[in-house]
Amino acid sequence: MVDNWDLEIDVVGLRCPLPVLKLKKRIEPLQPGSKVRLVTTDPTTLKDVPAYCQLAGHQLLALQSTNPPYEFLIRMADKP
Repeated sequence: MVDNWDLEIDVVGLRCPLPVLKLKKRIEPLQPGSKVRLVTTDPTTLKDVPAYCQLAGHQLLALQSTNPPYEFLIRMADKP
């Protein structure tokens, strides 16, 4: 479990597709290997965020999905 992060993104209350769009926009300036904590309440993010991470090459370090708010801990991919 990651206990520190370089950026926290709170998208509580936002509905699909806004949580993933905000994640994508906010992580653009981050360095490879940066750690991000994303907090959401939209249940669609339980599938959308892992799918986005896989597509973009980011590593999903942890996912708390028992009850909202959901918490995703993500490590940014190395840039080519």
